[in-house]
This record gives sequence, structure tokens and C-alpha cells, in this order.
Amino acid sequence: MHRLRRWGPGFLLILPSLIAIGVFVYGFLGRNVQVSLSNWRGLAPRYDYVGFDNYRRLAEDARFTGDVKNVIVFTLIFVGGALVVGFLLALLLERGVKAEGFFRGVFLFPMAISFIATAVIWRWLLSNASGTQETGLNKLFREAGLGFLANDWFKSNTVFAMAAIALAAGWALVGYIMALFLAGIRGVSDDLREAARVDGASEPKVFWYVVGPMLWPVVMAAIVILAHISLKTFDLIYAMDPKSRKIETPALYMWFTTFDGFFFSRGAAIATLLVLGIAVVIVPYIWYSMRSERRR
Repeated sequence: MHRLRRWGPGFLLILPSLIAIGVFVYGFLGRNVQVSLSNWRGLAPRYDYVGFDNYRRLAEDARFTGDVKNVIVFTLIFVGGALVVGFLLALLLERGVKAEGFFRGVFLFPMAISFIATAVIWRWLLSNASGTQETGLNKLFREAGLGFLANDWFKSNTVFAMAAIALAAGWALVGYIMALFLAGIRGVSDDLREAARVDGASEPKVFWYVVGPMLWPVVMAAIVILAHISLKTFDLIYAMDPKSRKIETPALYMWFTTFDGFFFSRGAAIATLLVLGIAVVIVPYIWYSMRSERRR
């Protein structure tokens, strides 16, 4: 009875949120899994159970496996590039530069722009918008004597196309990663750094052995955030290649399958696989966080 009086009011306070999450998140996820195990095709709902047949067909679908390879390339370039550039920007700002607030705002500003607007900007930068007349980055490369870097991004092999999209996505998110690293670096106690200096450690060693280990939670959080964004990115890729449709990922394949082909069960199967892919990234992070809290 004592426990009920203690926890009851708090539980009643969050009960509406728990019900909403249960219905609109986990309930819909369960419904999606149910559809993925059926043969619903067309506007009329059909729930004839076919087991894992849709998943088996996706595994044998060359288009889907190619899309998986595309999203892996995109994720590696996007996550790796954003981490490296964000860390370097944070390191430069941490050293103390004039007008630091201004530069922080400049680096963070792209995050405030929608992915659609970002796609329009970078589609122009990476395309030959005037036929044979080069524009954007290609023109900049030619005039800077770096013509070997010029590329017909969206008509070349898939790696270059995915790298181009990863460049646009990284531009939008690198400021946010910079802010995470900057907060992590400045969250390290000055006393720990000073103690290492008193013991004779040089500045690189202070950073490597004192600051570096403290940044692992930030690195883990940044990887999780970037990875789950890369897996579910739809609008950026859709808007950067609106005509040729040569660039595709599982998220786009799900859209076309569901709303163009009305193959709802296969679209639900792709959505379920995307959720599992995101879970593979997030669950280890949750486990790591809970383990770290227990150690404290």
C-alpha cells in the first residue's frame, strides 16, 4: 500500500503517454509486421497469411540487395565524414578563436535547413545544370586546377552518386556533431588536465589519455544518431535525383513498392527490415549506456 501511494500519482501522470506510445508506436509496428506476413496487393485489404515469403523474395531481389549496398556505402561515408569533420571543427573552436559564437552559428545553420532545401542546393552544386556548361563544384574544381575531381555525379557509378548524397547530408549534420564534441571536450574537468600536465604529460598526451576516453559516450551517441538518420533518409535522396531515379535505397524502394505498385505487404516487409536495422544500431547503445550507469 505504501508503494502504491508513492508510485501511484506518478504512474497515473505518465499513463496517457504510455497508452499513446503503446497504440501509435508499438501497436502500429505490430500491425506492420502482420501486413508483411500477408499477401496484400492492391487497394482492397487482404491478410492471407504467407509467412516469411515476402522476406524471402526480397532476399532474392537484385534491386533490393543493390539498395542495401547503396545504403551501406552512404552510411559509411556519411557517418565517417561527419564524425571526422565535426571533431576537427570542435577541436579548432576549443582552442579558442575570435568570434567563436559566430562560427558556431555558421556551422550549425545548415541543420536548420530542411533536407528538401538542402537537396535542391546540392543538386545544383553537383550537376551540369546548363548542359555542357559546368556549374557548381565541377566549375570550381576546373578553375582551381583540380579538374580530375570533376565528375558527372549522378550518371556515374553508384559509389560516386551515394558519396555525393552523403556529402550533402554531412554538410547538414556536421555542425550538430561539432556541437556534441565541443560540449564533450569542454565537459572534461580542468583539474584532470592540470594533474596530467603536472605529471609531465605533453598536450597531445593530455588529450589522448585524459580527454579522449571521456569522449567515448559522445562518439557512441553521434554514431547512433547519424546511423539511424542514414538508414531512414528518404526526402534528401528523393529530391536530389527526382528524374532519373538511378539512386535508390531501401527507404525509396519501400515508397515505390507501396504507393506506386500498391504491393503493401512487400512494402511492410521492407519497413520491418529498416526497423530491425535501426534496432541493431540503437540497442547496443542502450545496453552500453545502461551498463555505464550501473558502474557509476
